[in-house]
Amino acid sequence: MDPDGLAPAARAALGEGGALAERIHGFVPRPSQQALSTAIAEAFESRGTLLAEAGTGTGKTFAYLAPALLSGLKTIVSTGTRALQDQLYHRDLPRVRDALGAGLRTALLKGRANYLCRYRLERAKGEPRFTARDQVALFQRVVAWSGRTRMGDLAELEAMPEDSPLIPLVTSTVDNCLGSECPFWSECFVVQARQRAQSADLVVVNHHLLLADLALKQEGFGEILPGAQAFVVDEAHQLPELAAQFFGEGLSARPLVELARDALGECREVEGSLGVMQGPARALEQAVRALRADMEALPARGTRDRLLDEAPVAAALDGLAGVLRDFAAAVAPLAEAAPGFDACRARALEFSTRLARWHEKMGSGSFSDQDVSGTDTSSAENEPDPIFADDVRWYELSPRGFRLQRTPLDVSGPLRSHREQSRAAWVFTSATLAVGGDFEHIATRLGLDAPRTLLAPSPFDWNAQALCYLPQRLPQPASRDYTAAIVDAVLPVLHASGGRAFLLFASHRALREAAALLRGGPWPLFVQGEGPRHVLLQRFRESGNGVLLGAASFREGVDVAGDALSVVIIDKLPFAAPDDPVFEARLQAIRRAGGNPFPDEQLPQAVIALKQGVGRLIRSERDRGVLVLCDPRLTGKGYGRVFLDSMPPFPVTRDVADVQAFFAPAFADAAG
Repeated sequence: MDPDGLAPAARAALGEGGALAERIHGFVPRPSQQALSTAIAEAFESRGTLLAEAGTGTGKTFAYLAPALLSGLKTIVSTGTRALQDQLYHRDLPRVRDALGAGLRTALLKGRANYLCRYRLERAKGEPRFTARDQVALFQRVVAWSGRTRMGDLAELEAMPEDSPLIPLVTSTVDNCLGSECPFWSECFVVQARQRAQSADLVVVNHHLLLADLALKQEGFGEILPGAQAFVVDEAHQLPELAAQFFGEGLSARPLVELARDALGECREVEGSLGVMQGPARALEQAVRALRADMEALPARGTRDRLLDEAPVAAALDGLAGVLRDFAAAVAPLAEAAPGFDACRARALEFSTRLARWHEKMGSGSFSDQDVSGTDTSSAENEPDPIFADDVRWYELSPRGFRLQRTPLDVSGPLRSHREQSRAAWVFTSATLAVGGDFEHIATRLGLDAPRTLLAPSPFDWNAQALCYLPQRLPQPASRDYTAAIVDAVLPVLHASGGRAFLLFASHRALREAAALLRGGPWPLFVQGEGPRHVLLQRFRESGNGVLLGAASFREGVDVAGDALSVVIIDKLPFAAPDDPVFEARLQAIRRAGGNPFPDEQLPQAVIALKQGVGRLIRSERDRGVLVLCDPRLTGKGYGRVFLDSMPPFPVTRDVADVQAFFAPAFADAAG
């Protein structure tokens, strides 16, 4: 650490004539970036907590990397997604480290599902699970790559889609990992990655892994977080929702089917075991399929009570519990014959316990180890968990599967507890944290008591670079003809901009309706659902004048700088869907506590979601663009002012002629 103090050193590194300006091509010193870095450095020095909103273009990544690398403290940096994690580790971190001349050890650590499992790969060879020719070819590429990879990170395989069905076959989970009994333990890529992380000075993780460690879901390996002296949580607005998932508990169809198939795979190693396991394994797969078939008439998401109101579904759940009991009883005598069978038995017990806790039928719907081995080791598992004192139990359907989930309604307590136990500095940052300049909502959800806060504004010249257009005379969002009215209102904007637009919708139904109305127009149309997200974005960029229609997933994590994107159109204020069982339960809990759900939860959540969508428009000092907010509630309701006050300082107009004038110079330049 600099003898004159970390904060001055970080500010100097990012300032005029500093290390980054001298050694990173194109680096431009920004006062807001320096202010942010100074605040982060002060939090590091005091082991304090900072909550900082950094507007788009602030350069928050460099703002936290500089003090992290200069401090000498063991630092964990957590990002929102694996893509951001790779970008941070492979692009941004080396540039700042080299500019500062910091000789620190760094490590990239992902969850185990990102690393090749040699044991699972060997098991998959010769398995009759590949039906498509492209899957067979891709599996052969995985086999060839497995012989030369040093890290075992599946991200090295560019041909591997994120949702490939091969991934579960060649990676492990906490449930099916054999741990130290694995014959490939000494070559395990996950073990090696964790060892590198434990000895590194700066470790880049993602929120899933950070929370898995905080939640003590160790994935079968030692902790990496104890010993860290500073934590930086980027994209921190995502953390409360992800924490609810990780402090919760679930059971889904795929792990159940994989359990049955893994047990049959183990039969190749133990003579006579196939005759024992074939029936129970087949029964387990059939029970899962039968339950999914009985759930077909249900809404895609709903509460446990809604599910149990359907008598056939309730009966199918009881049937699944019984089949799991029979499966565990069958595999128990084989547990000593092979570590794989022992792991299958442990998984069956764990799945049964989760199902019973979700179903609240601990006496009849589940079983303990005593049922299958004569030794009761389940009492500790069945102790009430204080985090579930107030939870919601719900289900979700996918095209061929299902998930049963318990979700705690308030995770601020465990987040506060883990943060305090760490005795470390904590920095939470994102481009979207404040609501009308106030941090109370996110601070409450993160369990932060009176943290230091900072608003670091974007460095953009909003008057010159941007315009916000609020169309007039639109019907109310609940009107049947609302989407058609929006298309009519934005067509003059699209003609003025020559396409080059995102249209972001609150629902997939509205998205499809708008797509039908816009087809045949003068611009290439790219519609979410008609191709993989990354492919649509690439084609949009390459088109030069495309119009892309997307839903919620396109509101964040999408970066299109330059002329390809010059208009962002948002159809409705993004209030959460009323049929979300978790969100509705959270609102009911607020009512029970004497609060008001609208200002306490619904409004701030919608403001943050809207800010994410707005952030797609201006990504650099050279961008110019128009934001179109269509919802008439922005001007017709009192709460509309909260949304507008939370936006960047756009000039606002209600006259489409101003939009046409905004784009006229660009067309004049192009013509010249």
